[in-house]
Amino acid sequence: MIANNTTNTPDKGQKDKNIHDDIGAMLAAASAQSAHNKDMVPADQQHCGLIAIVGKPNVGKSTLLNALVGQKISITSRKAQTTRHRITGMSTRGAVQFVFVDTPGFQTLHGNALNRSLNKTVQGAVGDVDLVLFVVEAGRTNQADDKVISLLSDKIPTLLIANKLDMVHRRGDIAPWLQTLHAQHKFDEFVPMSAKNAKDIERLFDICKKYLPKQAWFYAPDELTDKSERFLASEMVREKLFRLTGDELPYTSTVVIDKFEEEAPKKAGQKRLVKIAATIIVERDGHKAMVIGDKGERIKRIGTETRVELERLMDAKVFIELWVKVKSGWADDEARVRSFGYE
Repeated sequence: MIANNTTNTPDKGQKDKNIHDDIGAMLAAASAQSAHNKDMVPADQQHCGLIAIVGKPNVGKSTLLNALVGQKISITSRKAQTTRHRITGMSTRGAVQFVFVDTPGFQTLHGNALNRSLNKTVQGAVGDVDLVLFVVEAGRTNQADDKVISLLSDKIPTLLIANKLDMVHRRGDIAPWLQTLHAQHKFDEFVPMSAKNAKDIERLFDICKKYLPKQAWFYAPDELTDKSERFLASEMVREKLFRLTGDELPYTSTVVIDKFEEEAPKKAGQKRLVKIAATIIVERDGHKAMVIGDKGERIKRIGTETRVELERLMDAKVFIELWVKVKSGWADDEARVRSFGYE
């Protein structure tokens, strides 16, 4: 598990990073205070609950999760279906522990084995939580959003999160759009916001805590995610892969960690060494050449950017080796999909 080390992990460049420094500092301070007060909050006064973050691809679910947790634990890119796993992120504030579950975007365009697995993950998440955050782009919905709405239960409180509000130029269009959504599902509250705005994140915490039951915390107050460092390493490689290849590379490409070894510091004050070997799986020989790039420049850059980000996230010295292999048709092979770690 990854615990809070109060250090934000920047994304691609200052301009593109998904978690602003003020959000990270604010939430890290809250987490540190919770850890300090853990013995001061008796179990019978604690509140805790599961909160699913759902929506179609590319509406900002992972960016929202990272902002709520205060550190990057879920990868982001402009490519659809970047998130492929149920990723849990925690934030403990005062007597309340928020357990957020980020899910893959519900896929309606392709019915291969990979997408069937991802959709099964979404369907499982929305039926087993205390609260659902249904994320849409403010003022803009389509049939893909409607499909997700059809999965929502009337028995579980659901908030309509109108994300990317800063991109809406005509606020007068929001009211009729909202009425259309309310006709499809009875949402408990409407929350217009931007996941990159610290004040909006604070407001969302205040709204969510009203729906969480009184029960003991599920995790230690300083924990941020239940995912292992090995898992996060594979996700970071995949993020850089998608970011640096753009729309050229099919979304079905994936990453498998072949080796993940740790060495303790040899001297006081030194950081541990983490050695990682990973294989990037692509569908065709042409995709392999694309990932490697001219004279190996692209795969070298993927490795460098991954190493830099993992060193910040893990607070360690990281050595990483990347390889590329072609496995045609893997995304439509259920056995191979499972072997690559998908449910």
